[in-house]
Amino acid sequence: MIETTLSKMRNSSNFFKTSEIIHILDGRKKEEIGFFVPSTLKDEFQKFIDKIEKKKKETLLKKIAKAQKLDPVGDGSVDDGIL
Repeated sequence: MIETTLSKMRNSSNFFKTSEIIHILDGRKKEEIGFFVPSTLKDEFQKFIDKIEKKKKETLLKKIAKAQKLDPVGDGSVDDGIL
């Protein structure tokens, strides 16, 4: 993994030709900005991102199902069918 600042990345096209992940830092604040993933790792990285997104959705759906289960059906209302 290569570590660099955002300003150095803007001024050089060589970084975008690399096959390594680049860790991007804010040079002034010394804070982490994120990562640059080269196109050679796109497929593997996309699988990783998809897995994270699926886990987020499953967690949200479980939370919604639990809330609906705790919400009683009163007189004059219609059950939504979720158990």
